[in-house]
Amino acid sequence: MPRGRPPQRTRTQVVAAAIAVADAEGLDALTMRRLAAELGAGVMSLYTYVRDKDDLVDQMVDQISAFDPGWHGTELLDLVRWQRELMLRHPWLPTALPNRQLTGENTLGFLERGLAALAPTGLPGAAKMEILALLTGFVGSYVTHELAQARAGITDPERIAAQVAQLQAAAASGAYPELARVLAENAPAPQPSFDAIAQRMINGLLNG
Repeated sequence: MPRGRPPQRTRTQVVAAAIAVADAEGLDALTMRRLAAELGAGVMSLYTYVRDKDDLVDQMVDQISAFDPGWHGTELLDLVRWQRELMLRHPWLPTALPNRQLTGENTLGFLERGLAALAPTGLPGAAKMEILALLTGFVGSYVTHELAQARAGITDPERIAAQVAQLQAAAASGAYPELARVLAENAPAPQPSFDAIAQRMINGLLNG
């Protein structure tokens, strides 16, 4: 019996396969050749779906950025929480975001939600765009740090205890009298939560 042509894949399926590779092994492991092998296709066939790897990564970012239909957050803190959860699910995302062409339907949807959250501030449009970019950068840095700690098997309490011990040893040396004075006045504060730090960032950007 003659073998028919294999069913055509959709762009969504190709991009989903690329996301799976990046989720499992990181963005550096994702090449067009690797993706073709994952799909059981020829490398050149992939260029019927995407122009190049940059376009592929743009499509990946957009595909994972869809909001759940039941998600109704309207505040900036809601949005940065959502970004953090998204980046933790897809650890390659903080690396992928800089210099991306974020003009897909889902990424534009995020931008629209962010601008809507900022509408009551009365800030000029350029300032709103800058605030959203700065908050995204903050979330990316925070998650990158979280992931690095997780890979090293270090918990926040362990890290804080180590830092406090180092500061106390430095203060006890007598070389840092101002540090010793501050430590004597204030017990080391517990590590603030992501929400607390993010809200502080938001307040500073809106009121600065």
